[in-house]
Amino acid sequence: MATTDAKTAETFRALHHGPTPLVLPNAWDPVSARVIAEAGYPAIATSSGAVARVLGYDDGQLTPPAEMFEAIARIARAVDVPVTADMEAGYGLDPKEFADRLLETGAVGCNLEDSVLDELVDVQQQADHLCAVRAAAGADLVLNARIDDFIAGGTVDDAIARGRAYRRAGADCVYPIMAPLDVLKRLADDIGGPINAHAKPNGPTPSELIAQGATRISYGTSLHNFTTDALRNLLPQLR
Repeated sequence: MATTDAKTAETFRALHHGPTPLVLPNAWDPVSARVIAEAGYPAIATSSGAVARVLGYDDGQLTPPAEMFEAIARIARAVDVPVTADMEAGYGLDPKEFADRLLETGAVGCNLEDSVLDELVDVQQQADHLCAVRAAAGADLVLNARIDDFIAGGTVDDAIARGRAYRRAGADCVYPIMAPLDVLKRLADDIGGPINAHAKPNGPTPSELIAQGATRISYGTSLHNFTTDALRNLLPQLR
């Protein structure tokens, strides 16, 4: 097993600052996490949607928190690299309870999104929530604040305002999910700090996103969808 130091938040946080961009294919169980780690990726990110579906639920905070925390713990135990967990909007938990339970899983980072049921949360309310999670976790969690303007009908200006507010609240990285390539550079320039962008197997590619200022790349549910589609396409041949 890796040393404890190899799986710390500080190790993971440093990966956001070079010398190369951080690419994180998203895992959904211990097997997929091990495959990603064995391929040489320095950290594992989970996909809440993919984990939820493996557990028999769907995306959108429908997974009971205890089941999600246990799924994250199994993934963290399975690999020797840092694990950051996609935790949707936090499942309605008090920030301290959320931080304590997540740290108990062995994860050293998390995504927290700023919409519920496709409705954007008030920016100050979300910033206060992030600040409370940061206060509860200290430096032991790398916070990736998801900005949902581009899937919830917001604007570029609002995404920038949210990104700045979340960075002031203590977020280590911001994630304007599904931001179009033609606005990503403006987001990166105007928000500052590490920017997470969303890739898919059929594009946009990491190189395209990096060229527009992204420093962290993740794939969300797209790899689980790709794998499921491959199985679906194979099954008729197995009759």
